[in-house]
Amino acid sequence: MMRDLSNLPANHFINAIINDDLAAGRCGDKVHTRFPPEPNGYLHIGHAKAIYIDFGTAEEYGGLCNLRMDDTNPAKEDVEYVDAIKEDIHWLGYDWGDRFFYASDYFEQMYQFAMGLIEKGLAYVCELTPEEVKNRRGDLNTPATSPYRDRPVEESRDLFARMRAGEFGNGAMTLRAKIDLASPNFNMRDPVLYRILHETHHRTGDDWCIYPMYDFAHPLEDAIEGITHSLCSLEFEDHRPLYDWVIINCDVPCRSRQIEFARLNLTYTVMSKRKLRRLVEQGLVSGWDDPRMPTLAGMRRRGYPPQAIRNFCASIGVAKSNSTVEIEQLEFFVREELNTKARRAMAVIDPLKIIITNYPKDKVEVFPAENNPTNQEQGHRDLLFSRELYIERDDFMEEPVPGFRRLIPGGEVRLKYAYIIRCDQVIKNEAGQIVELHCSYDPKTKSGTEGSSRKVKGTIQWVDALTARHAELRLYDHLFTKSNPEESGEGEDFTDYVNPESLITVTTALIESSLAQAKTGVPYQFLRSGYFVKDPDSTEGNLIFNRIVSLKDSWSKKQGK
Repeated sequence: MMRDLSNLPANHFINAIINDDLAAGRCGDKVHTRFPPEPNGYLHIGHAKAIYIDFGTAEEYGGLCNLRMDDTNPAKEDVEYVDAIKEDIHWLGYDWGDRFFYASDYFEQMYQFAMGLIEKGLAYVCELTPEEVKNRRGDLNTPATSPYRDRPVEESRDLFARMRAGEFGNGAMTLRAKIDLASPNFNMRDPVLYRILHETHHRTGDDWCIYPMYDFAHPLEDAIEGITHSLCSLEFEDHRPLYDWVIINCDVPCRSRQIEFARLNLTYTVMSKRKLRRLVEQGLVSGWDDPRMPTLAGMRRRGYPPQAIRNFCASIGVAKSNSTVEIEQLEFFVREELNTKARRAMAVIDPLKIIITNYPKDKVEVFPAENNPTNQEQGHRDLLFSRELYIERDDFMEEPVPGFRRLIPGGEVRLKYAYIIRCDQVIKNEAGQIVELHCSYDPKTKSGTEGSSRKVKGTIQWVDALTARHAELRLYDHLFTKSNPEESGEGEDFTDYVNPESLITVTTALIESSLAQAKTGVPYQFLRSGYFVKDPDSTEGNLIFNRIVSLKDSWSKKQGK
C-alpha cells in the first residue's frame, strides 16, 4: 500500500528532506529514526531537544524511533546511566516499545564488516601512536602520511585478528580506513575505525579488547536497524562524508541518511557531559540530579513539568545554525505549565507573629480556600484560623515607604480568605527588634459574608500558629554568574563562575498544615513566594520544598518590549 504524500508535515528543513525522500521512494514508505545516547552520564536539556526531534519526527510521520545505547567506550560507561536515560525519556513522555538496543549487540557484525573492508583493501592496521598520527596529519596544503598504508591485506587481516585476541597492549595498533590522506576534510584522512582498549565492558565483560570508533559504529548500527533518517546535532556535519563512506563500502542492509540540526545552547548553563561530570566530582553540586543542574534528572527533582520542556523544545524550532537560547525562555514555559497545574498554598519564609487580641482564645475557625483559581477541578482546601498567626515579615513596615500597601502601625489589611485586621501595637525586644504585632480584627469582614465587601488597600498571606508546620525551603538560582561560562578568560575555568548563591537554604519557614501531606513531584504555588515541590529528601519530621521558579517572568516582559 503506497503512502499518502498529500498531507506531509513541512515545518522545517528536516521535514522537507524527509518529504523529498518519501516522494522519491528513497526510504520506502516509512520513516524510522533513533536516539543513540552514550551511557557515560545523565541526559541534559540539550538531549531533550534531540529526543524531541528524534521521537517527534517519528510521531509526525507515523513511524518508529529506536532507543540505542552507544556503549562503545567501556572506560566511561555504567549501567547506572543506562537506567537513568530510560527513566528520563519515559518521563518526557516518549516510548520506544520493544526497540531498545545496544551498540554492543552488533560488535561481532562490526568486526566482520571491518574485516570486509580489509579484504577490499579499504582498511589497514597502523602502528602509529596517537601522537605520531597527529604529527603526520598534515595541513590543507600537505597530505597526511602513514608508513603502514600499503601494508598487505593478508598482514592487516592477521594483525587485526591478533588485536581482537588480545596480543597487543592499549594504543599499540589501530585499524584505519584507507580513504584519502589529502582530503580537505580531515575526518577523511584515513580515520581510525578500531582501537585497542583492555577494559571490562558493562555488558560483554572481557569478551572484547578492541572497540569500534563512533564514526564507524554509528552508521553500521543505523543500517543494521533499518534507520531511514539519522538525525544528529550539527557538530557531526563534517563527519557525514565518513558516515556515507561506511554505508557505501560495507555490505549493509539499509542506506541510512544522516541529517544534522543545531544543538541547544542555553545561557547560564554548560552542556558538556564532561564539564557536568566535573561539577559532580568536585562537589560543586550534590550530584547529577542536583536541582541546579541542567540534567533532566535535576529538572525533574526541581519540579519542572515534562510538558513544559517539550513546549520549550517546540518553541525554539529546528534550525541549521547554532544559537544560544535565554534560560528565561525555558522558565517561561515552566511557569505557563505550572500556573494551571500547581495547587495553591500559603507559606511564610521569614515569619512575624501576630496576636489578634480581640479574637477568642479558644476559638478556631475553618475557611475554605481555592486550590487553584485557574483550575476549578482541583476544588478547595480548608484553612484553620485562630488567635495567633504568622505573616511574612516584609508584609509589615513600621515606617512605610511611599506606595507600601501592606500592614503598617494603625493600618488595615485583609488576611487572605479570612478577616480584615488592624495593627494596634508593635512589640520589640531589648535589642529593638520587632518580635510580634498585636492586632484586632473586624468580625464583620469575614470572607464570603456580606461584610467582606469592605475594601482595604492590601491583602496578605498568613499561616495559623497552632497548626503551621516548620519546613526547609531550598531557593535555587542560576548555577553560573556568567551568561556563557564556557567562554573563560585566560587563566580562568568555567567553574570560576559557579554562583555561590545558586542555592539558599531557608530553615525558618512555616507552611500551612495541608502541605504535610504533599506528594513528591506535585507542584504548589506558594503565594508571593514562587512555585515549589516537595523534595525526595523530605521526611515527616523534616519537610523540604524546592523552589521550581519564582513568580516573576522576566522573559515574556522582555519579548513584549
